[in-house]
Amino acid sequence: MNFVGVSWYILAATHSTVKVSWQVIVVTLPGLFVPFLGGVLIDRFDRRYLGVVLDLIRGVFVLATAYIAWRGNLQLWHLYAMTLITGVGSAMYWATVNSLVQEVIPASQFTGANAAVLVGVQTGMLLAGAFVGFIYDSAGIQGILCIDGLTYFVSAFCLYCTRSGYVSPRDHLKYPREYSEATEATALALESGENPEVAEAGLSLAVYSDLKEGFAYLKQQPLVLALGITHSIMMAGVVSGNVVLVALVNDILHSGARGLGFLEAGWAVGAITGGFVVSQLRTSLRMPLYVTACAVLAIGHMATPFVAFLVGAVMMQAIFGLCRAVGGVTAQSGLMSIVPRHFMGRTQSAMAILTTCFQLAMSFSLGIIAQGAGLVAGYALLALLYAGATLSASRARQLMR
Repeated sequence: MNFVGVSWYILAATHSTVKVSWQVIVVTLPGLFVPFLGGVLIDRFDRRYLGVVLDLIRGVFVLATAYIAWRGNLQLWHLYAMTLITGVGSAMYWATVNSLVQEVIPASQFTGANAAVLVGVQTGMLLAGAFVGFIYDSAGIQGILCIDGLTYFVSAFCLYCTRSGYVSPRDHLKYPREYSEATEATALALESGENPEVAEAGLSLAVYSDLKEGFAYLKQQPLVLALGITHSIMMAGVVSGNVVLVALVNDILHSGARGLGFLEAGWAVGAITGGFVVSQLRTSLRMPLYVTACAVLAIGHMATPFVAFLVGAVMMQAIFGLCRAVGGVTAQSGLMSIVPRHFMGRTQSAMAILTTCFQLAMSFSLGIIAQGAGLVAGYALLALLYAGATLSASRARQLMR
């Protein structure tokens, strides 16, 4: 709701897709820096408490921005500042939550758990998408931000109730099944090394060692890299695609904020459906469907700017949501089954950094191209991005055989 409402407010106030793209850039920019430290923190401290703190901080700042808007003093820099703060939190939050899921769910239920998380998130998006246009027209940006800010506090409470007590991801003895001889040898070799330059620079040797350990693990796991790259491309396409989506609604569909809400709701319905479908599939069918979903996203985005009526555009968004759900659940379930728990935070953070790189490049490019060369060119660039995801997913499928 926040992202859609703010995007529409910026477009309505400035009539510039470049300004909208700056919002996407601001929200994703922290992902280039925060995950380096965030991944280490996730692998060192209780992931439940980290998630709660991140929710509370974001909720406070969103509500503060809602108050400024209610007072009639809202400016673009307020929205960019709020977006930057929520972006810092998001750069750690989803890596934290995905790592927490791996902790509290048995390995045999990873697919169902990831599907449940996705369905829960997309149900929230469905409700937000169904009402965001109406709320924007009746309560304005301040109403949307107020509702969004309160949801962070609800989320923090739900995370707090997940379990009791403090649980450290470093408690190796509880999870012996997750450690292979290769990863243990890598960890011991890295932790025994001396790094005087780092110490002289005042950095923590333990944190630096954790970072090296994580990168060494990723270099030795081509399957993890292939899954991570594919998932990062898909996530980057989803977020950066918002730049051209609002322009599609405004310039081609001419349906206003409510039309944008219907498109978001269509996406969520497709994603919820995809979550239920992929959770019931046999393991042997998931990777072929993963590759197919990426290909459908590539072809579908080439066709999207030529769909000039709202119902057709909503149906396209529903298909995209379904494909995104299939890809997200398959990738996350695969990673949880492969990656040891003590590497999960750093693996998720590495994916977040890669996602951010794609998002920043795509958001900036889409804003310039859509404004200068038109929406068809913008959507063609998105299609090219998803074509890359198709190749990476095909590579992951080969490695799994």
